Amino acid sequence: MAATKARGLRRTGVALAALIVLTAAAGCGSDSDEPAKASSPPSERPSKADSTKRPEPTPEPKPSVSAADGRDITACADGTCEIAVSEPVKIPFRGPRGPATLSVTDVGPNNIAYTVKSGNGQSKGSASGPGQGCITVLRSNGSGNSCGGLGDAGRPSPQPDAVVIQAATGEDGTAILQLVSDR
Repeated sequence: MAATKARGLRRTGVALAALIVLTAAAGCGSDSDEPAKASSPPSERPSKADSTKRPEPTPEPKPSVSAADGRDITACADGTCEIAVSEPVKIPFRGPRGPATLSVTDVGPNNIAYTVKSGNGQSKGSASGPGQGCITVLRSNGSGNSCGGLGDAGRPSPQPDAVVIQAATGEDGTAILQLVSDR
């Protein structure tokens, strides 16, 4: 029985020694990716936060296009303006039947989506892709949309008793909105 007990202790000792070797090899107790140097005090050891570089924030792109009225949505109050937008915005203006609102709901690189509300009526337009856009003609008795390639369309022409809205996509995420009224 003493021989069996001795063999059991020997096996336990071998298993314990193997466990110690494995623990030391795995670096148990260290939360660093690098092995700690015995000669450097804990305050000089590189921390995980020091070894991880954080990317610097990238500045917002500046619009590559300019608009006659810049980004001033109040310039559109009378139904005639040219502005640049790079984020969702609500633009109040005077429509053929009174107050109206142009709400840009989505704008991004080569992308624009908007809704025009006037009285009880509503019209939506959206375009995506380089050189794309929409034209909405808002009249006292309704509205109509046309979306697609604008090419070199330039400023839309005024129409009697209407507000013409042209929204053009921009490569850098800035859309150009032109409102033209016959007033």
